[in-house]
Amino acid sequence: MIYTVTLNPSIDCVVHLNSFEKGITNRTSSEEYYFGGKGLNVSVILAELGFQSTALGFIAGFTGEAIKNGIRSEMIKTDFIPLKNGISRINVKIKAEEESEINCQGPNIDKDEFEMLIRKTSQIHDSDTIVLAGSIPNTLPDNTYETILKELNGRNLQIIVDASGKLLLNSLKYKPFLIKPNRQELAEIFHTEINNETDIEIYARELQKLGAKNVLVSLGGEGALLIDEFGKKHRSGILKQKVINTVGSGDSMVAGFLAGYKTTNHYSYALKLGTACGNATAFSNALATKSKIDEIFKIMNKE
Repeated sequence: MIYTVTLNPSIDCVVHLNSFEKGITNRTSSEEYYFGGKGLNVSVILAELGFQSTALGFIAGFTGEAIKNGIRSEMIKTDFIPLKNGISRINVKIKAEEESEINCQGPNIDKDEFEMLIRKTSQIHDSDTIVLAGSIPNTLPDNTYETILKELNGRNLQIIVDASGKLLLNSLKYKPFLIKPNRQELAEIFHTEINNETDIEIYARELQKLGAKNVLVSLGGEGALLIDEFGKKHRSGILKQKVINTVGSGDSMVAGFLAGYKTTNHYSYALKLGTACGNATAFSNALATKSKIDEIFKIMNKE
């Protein structure tokens, strides 16, 4: 079984404007609402690819109920913990001349509520996969993912961590199967500038020395670079199509990579499917559908 953990899920309000001007009332040309959070996005794309998953995390208030009720898929089991106080966050994605985001903080999670999550994750079995993805509410410490993984230490699990900063670094001692920093996160981790692909490769290998088995670096408009557990470098570009949506593209890449590896046990295929999923979401109004993924994957195989 695949488990995805989203500690701070959200309702994403995507607003489209012909133009955006500060200091006045701006009116949208259209808007959409999506139920999101990085782990949930991974579950949604996995479902499109035919893989079942269980979505874990916290929900709160009327927005939390909307998130729980909005994840309607036979391929996704939701097992959220309802919080006593607060509401699950609403994030605003502004699409005008430029794309901007306003991400809210999320509800408070107290010690007892977090312990409930630990008890749920401690029931994960050997050979299962756990995906820890995204930010955490500011009431939780930077070792939150580390705390979850500590309870699972010694089990034969496939661990994927898609996070930044200390959340990621504190998890590396548990030798995650896959991590997915982007170029900026890589630079922030090592307090340096990333000027070229050689720099990317050097610092990706440094993350392997710290414990990660496979390091997948997403490079936005330049594709992705993977250093696999055997030290081999894999490179994937992107298709030159109009980018409509960047929200969830990285999560789609993680889901595609995981599905590709579980299907073939080949890292080159996993990277290709992961890149296709990331592209498919970028070229869609929302998270990619199976048909869009298939379309992009077919085109990439021809190039």
